[in-house]
Amino acid sequence: MTEGDVPAGSAPQQWRVIFDLRRATEALRAASPPLIFGVRLWASVCLALYIAFWLELNNPYWAGTSAAIVCQPHLGASLRKGWYRLIGTLVGAVVSVLLTACFPQDRALFLGGLALWGAACAFAATLLRNFASYSAALAGYTVAIVAGDLLGATGGVNGDAAFLVAVNRASEICIGIVSAGIVLAGTDFGGAPRRLATLFAAISSEITSRFAGTLAVAGANFDDTQEERRELTRRVIALDPVVDEAFGESAQLRYYSPVLQTAVDGLFAALAGWRAVAVHLSSLSADQARREADAVLHSMPEELRSAPEDGDPGSASGAGPGALASQGRSGAGPARWLAHPVGLRRICAAARRRLIALPTETPSRRLLADQAANLLAGMTRTLNGLALLVADPAHPVPRRGRRRLRVPDWLPALVNAARAFVAIGAVELFWIVTTWPSGGTAISFTAIIVLLLAPRADQAYLAGVIFLLGTLLNVVLAATIAFAALPGSGAETFAAFSLIIGVCLVPIGALLAHARRPWEIAMFTAMTITFMPLLAPTNQMVYDTVQFYNGTVAIVAGIGVALLSFRVLPPLSPAYRTRRLLALTLHDLRRLTTGRIPRTPEGWRGRMSGRLSALPDQAEPLQRSQLLAALSVGTEIVRLRRVVRRADLGSELDTALEALRRGDIALAASRLDGLDDALAARPGAGALRARCSILAISEALTQHAGYFEAGVSG
Repeated sequence: MTEGDVPAGSAPQQWRVIFDLRRATEALRAASPPLIFGVRLWASVCLALYIAFWLELNNPYWAGTSAAIVCQPHLGASLRKGWYRLIGTLVGAVVSVLLTACFPQDRALFLGGLALWGAACAFAATLLRNFASYSAALAGYTVAIVAGDLLGATGGVNGDAAFLVAVNRASEICIGIVSAGIVLAGTDFGGAPRRLATLFAAISSEITSRFAGTLAVAGANFDDTQEERRELTRRVIALDPVVDEAFGESAQLRYYSPVLQTAVDGLFAALAGWRAVAVHLSSLSADQARREADAVLHSMPEELRSAPEDGDPGSASGAGPGALASQGRSGAGPARWLAHPVGLRRICAAARRRLIALPTETPSRRLLADQAANLLAGMTRTLNGLALLVADPAHPVPRRGRRRLRVPDWLPALVNAARAFVAIGAVELFWIVTTWPSGGTAISFTAIIVLLLAPRADQAYLAGVIFLLGTLLNVVLAATIAFAALPGSGAETFAAFSLIIGVCLVPIGALLAHARRPWEIAMFTAMTITFMPLLAPTNQMVYDTVQFYNGTVAIVAGIGVALLSFRVLPPLSPAYRTRRLLALTLHDLRRLTTGRIPRTPEGWRGRMSGRLSALPDQAEPLQRSQLLAALSVGTEIVRLRRVVRRADLGSELDTALEALRRGDIALAASRLDGLDDALAARPGAGALRARCSILAISEALTQHAGYFEAGVSG
């Protein structure tokens, strides 16, 4: 079309229309997944309610509530949450029957047992992670929900009905779980394993490429690499919930769970190896650092030296030091890690063997070669997990060991247990004194909030406040539906009722799926959880305003008591938790010097990975570096002990480690120097490797002398 074919002024207008259409199409495409999830949420709740109505259960709204709680934007999260919710519900139902059987006529002991069980579940929910933590919390407040129907106006126990009530409540909850699972499994094909594989590939490719960049510039960018390692450590920690989602979608992955745990540990080990190399290079002169780094860089595989491609998923924005090593080389970004994990694993294993066998004459070069080998060993373990995730049939992945529970610190769990006991006990006492008819509902929601939010530590109170705001919004919605929409619309059929509640549930679900900020997630999660209990639909709807507002006050009061408990017994602050983790790590390191805790590098790495994963997001970069340094020092101590014992120099090592145990870093460094001199007089690769370990320990102790002497930096 020529300019003369178009009327004057029409071309800009046509381009404007095209631009507006494109923008509208992009907006619609972005809004489609949240809206689809909103429809899934609504369908899950309606299916659960229909089955509960058909079975004529006493409180069918608990089925709808369970379906809403289980329904998650990701299929893996929904199935995993549903499975753990089922376990928690069954455990809670059994415990409620046992409590009633043990204390059939003694309400004080019954209510005391309920508070103690809530404390035990809060303790377990803090120790466990992700959906297992949720299951422990659910086991606690399920007993409170069942107890609400067992106890009279003054908290008396009706032992004869205990079993029947527990069965009914468990049935309602299980119906909700199964309904949500059917709807989600039939409409969502998932993708958590692939999403986890993409994250593994992106992080791994960045670590290897940026490590190559550190070698390429020979430590000149030490401060930059510190910031990069800090951010990568955050991203590794954030893998944990995605791993749990992947387990929810695949029974095979659950069976091979130790492989994925080892893959995450491998990333931490790779970061520790990178840190040791960067620290050592920064301590050398420019010329010496250049010579030593070149010898190791040439042994690194070409496939691992390039930076992630700009278009690869998960690649960091901006050019990093790895770009210095990638010029003129073929790309090995995340796409290649996803496409060829087995081939890259073989390359990493071969390069690691080359680095271990690399001829070296000085401990300095030996340290660089061995730490680079450690990094590649970590990458090999990560690629093992990546091969499992992409279901590569060419190389079956062996399953080794079991996935172990790691407890970084017991104190937060004890604090949360004490808070749950006090909060639940206070509401129980208030109920007995006032004979409030809705006291059981207040106990239930106190238990729900105090147990669900306890693992969120310092974010618990703010999340509780937002939860309360979301509940108050739901009060308006539920009241509008219960007293305006339903009676006035003549909604006498279930289909009409479903359409009316869909007007609320579909937007709430869409907003939850679209939420990204923590307060948004907390707000819309609260609205999905409390909508059904507030509306409380039954087979024969009763429009009783007094009953509605009495139940509403009970729910709000229960949430308010839980919020107050977070003020009376506040969670440990991030700064205090960080100091405790550092102090516990130093304590473990000093015990390691005596040989009283894990004597293998794998055992020490697992223990330190648990501490790194528990480190609060607010921790300072120096504190993260101190934990990585402790990881390196402990690993080198274990290796050094093995070599030195064979060389009959165990007494010299023991004296150095004894000084380290007492926190006398200067004396420890002096004793290690003496041990290094003794090893220098003995030829052989073993002696040189031991000297390399001594050098790595000495540099870490020097860099963080204040931490290793006092335990915690200010």
